Amino acid sequence: MLPLRILSQSAHPVVGKVCKLQVLEVYLTQPGSLAKWLSSPAAHIATAVFISTGMLAALGARLLLHDQHIVNVLLCVAIAGASVPLLISLVQQVIKRNFSVDILALLSIVTSLILGQYWVAAIVVLMLSGGKALESYATERANSVLSALAKRMPQTAHLAGEVVSDVPIDSIAVDNQLVIYPHEICPVDGVVISGQGSMDESYLTGEPFQIAKAPGTVVLSGSINGNSALTIRATKVASDSRYAKIVEVLHASEENRPQIQRLGDRLGLWYTPIAIAFALASWFLSGHSERFLAVLVIATPCPLLISIPVAIIGAISVGARFGIIIKDPSILEKMETCQVLIVDKTGTLTYGKPSLTRVDCFDGIKRETALQYVASLERYSKHPLAGAMLAAAEAERLPLLEVEDVSEAPGAGLKGHVGGRLLAVTGRGKLSKELAAAMPPVAPGLECVLLMDGRLAGVFHFQDEPRRESKSFLKHLGKKHAIQEVILLSGDRPAEVTLFAERMGITKAYGGKSPEEKVEFVREMTTRSRTLYLGDGINDAPAMMAATAGIALGVNSDITSEAAGAVILQSSLTSVDELMHIGRRMRGIALTSAVGGMGLSLIGMGAASVGLISPIQAAIAQEVIDLLSILNSLRMILPTGSLTDFRMPSLAVNATQKGLSTKRAA
Repeated sequence: MLPLRILSQSAHPVVGKVCKLQVLEVYLTQPGSLAKWLSSPAAHIATAVFISTGMLAALGARLLLHDQHIVNVLLCVAIAGASVPLLISLVQQVIKRNFSVDILALLSIVTSLILGQYWVAAIVVLMLSGGKALESYATERANSVLSALAKRMPQTAHLAGEVVSDVPIDSIAVDNQLVIYPHEICPVDGVVISGQGSMDESYLTGEPFQIAKAPGTVVLSGSINGNSALTIRATKVASDSRYAKIVEVLHASEENRPQIQRLGDRLGLWYTPIAIAFALASWFLSGHSERFLAVLVIATPCPLLISIPVAIIGAISVGARFGIIIKDPSILEKMETCQVLIVDKTGTLTYGKPSLTRVDCFDGIKRETALQYVASLERYSKHPLAGAMLAAAEAERLPLLEVEDVSEAPGAGLKGHVGGRLLAVTGRGKLSKELAAAMPPVAPGLECVLLMDGRLAGVFHFQDEPRRESKSFLKHLGKKHAIQEVILLSGDRPAEVTLFAERMGITKAYGGKSPEEKVEFVREMTTRSRTLYLGDGINDAPAMMAATAGIALGVNSDITSEAAGAVILQSSLTSVDELMHIGRRMRGIALTSAVGGMGLSLIGMGAASVGLISPIQAAIAQEVIDLLSILNSLRMILPTGSLTDFRMPSLAVNATQKGLSTKRAA
């Protein structure tokens, strides 16, 4: 209260007024204030109940007491009490210089009170508060799928010590030792310090991914522990762990809700002045102030204020049911306007699951020995090549050996002791000059290098197959959507990227691009036309943010998920088409609700301007229009059939195309 007391004592009248306005702005917008509660869903519901109770009391007084004075007093009390949240909301918008269509509602209420039309004012207040309460209900229902994921996270963890004690996860500090019991969810990111077992890291991906855990291996928050208890050392606090970051992506969709009303704001730019001008003209030409009121009442744009947000929140819910997290709701509008698709190669148009094709052995090491050793170590890694080596070892029925001292520092490769020998799995670029000189020539595809006790032991070669639907999906975008050009942008070797682009039917391909070069390229393309970026890796995040709209395929990187407007959890190109159809359906429903409702209001305005509708009849008519518009928007959250017209190619067709491609390459 000290700043307020000082300001109130300001000697200069102008300074005092400005300061008081600043205090009012801070009070109405600061977190935790009464104003914040008055704009909450609970306040809207309470307002609707309050005005309804007041109207029922007034109706009872009229029927039982036949005293119009008591009726008017009850209505005025109900209107005054229920108008407080609406007035607070309007003042907040005016302070933010946002002169929206709410002004029509305020004019309707004020004019009704001045003219003594208390029932009309009460109906307008009920219309607004009831509509906002309905929006709150729709929002809660739409967000239920998203909130379920956040509720999945445990609230306590088992802190290791002389006695294991349960503590809130918010109190966990880096380097704390925690015990994870069988089948529990890992609360924070960390490193295993004792125990051996496995964890299911399939959360959000929908694909089974059991990965072995031993001392030195990394564990991720949200993972489900297997049958063995593990002791871990926390490497991040709960709020910085992987699962928390993914949940933040979900919350961002709700926090960005004000941005999704841009369509309504654009429609309101012309609707509000037309409605006010229409009302003034009807008053001026007829000389009857009631016609001015009737026009304002039926022009109150609840379809514009509520139906569009309800439709978009419904689209977020539908996306969640289909495994799509819509982080930035504006992407629902942007996608349909993009003409250029910029797409990454590995993990986007390919499966991101390479297969082992060849092993070069050195220093007298046999192929089976090299594969057995490297697979034993790689079972503790999540690198894409690890799965390929494990699958090859399993196919050849090679038993995995015990591993000790596992470590995988970023950029340093994977290390560990197997059978008393120090193994290191790394890349060609990390080798010394002497070891690099002994390497075989660079071959198409991917590779990794196995070192035993510092000496070159083997080079493993891999191929990453394209997704079965990649080529047909790219063709589908040109036929059914606004995409006119597809560009392949990759960090892989240029020759390999060019060959892959020819196989996919892509005419423009650019390989060997660093993240910085990708950003520069995307920015330049975005200045020419609207771009849609589709990628999956951490290197795609900066370029994704530079594009008009960005879609992340899978949750391989938290950073990529943060940069994207939408995240495809199933890592499927079919889901990308579903997302585009969700946006198209949402836009159609939102426009039908808003424009249809406003069109009916314009017809009603015409009738009210010539005296065919009284103010009370206009209020009732507007209620019907609002209800129709909102019910139409709620169609977005109703169960639907398939949301895509893209059909996956059959396995037989895909095998034929693969065979022809192989012959051409040969």
